[in-house]
Amino acid sequence: MSLTALHSVPVSVAPARRLVQLAIGLWLYGASMAMQIRASLGLDPWDVLHEGLTKRTGLSFGTITIIVGALVLLCWIPLRQRPGVGTISNVVVIGVAVDVTLAVLPAPSGLPLRAALLAAGIVLNALAAAIYLGARLGPGPRDGLTTGFCARTGTSLRLVRTVVEVLVLASGWLLGGTIGIGTVLYALTIGPLTQAFLPRLTWTGVTTPPRPAV
Repeated sequence: MSLTALHSVPVSVAPARRLVQLAIGLWLYGASMAMQIRASLGLDPWDVLHEGLTKRTGLSFGTITIIVGALVLLCWIPLRQRPGVGTISNVVVIGVAVDVTLAVLPAPSGLPLRAALLAAGIVLNALAAAIYLGARLGPGPRDGLTTGFCARTGTSLRLVRTVVEVLVLASGWLLGGTIGIGTVLYALTIGPLTQAFLPRLTWTGVTTPPRPAV
């Protein structure tokens, strides 16, 4: 199951179950980001940018995450993308979750503990992504930017995502973001891990009412 196959379903359909799933997924996603930050072994491309901006501005990591998410969401306008409940929630909840987790999670000492925290953070990140995407309430701003550009231009998803993430990674590195083994490990594993979790966590209930009998 791919990201492009996860069409959004109106929030009025099974709202309680799906909104709870969305909230859990987004909060765990933010927590997983904090785990990778505390490991200090390298971040994913977007978080390299977030960290670089945090160092330059003095704002908290979560605040920067929210600001960048809102700016990316503005880029949806020319792409004629429509945000869902999950999209708007993504911008706010993940940023708050990052800052809360960073406030209570100490940085481990020693490479083995840091490596373990990094690995756990990456696995939790993939699981959390599958949980919130599986609620089918709209993609995050960054994912929607990629798929929207593909839809408007006909360019392959792989190419667009690669170009965007390389540009984001380079910008974050120039701003002082952390690149390391964690960056490489994330790039190699996040796709397969998320793909493995998605089928088990995607909401597949009835999305349209049955037709009346004739």
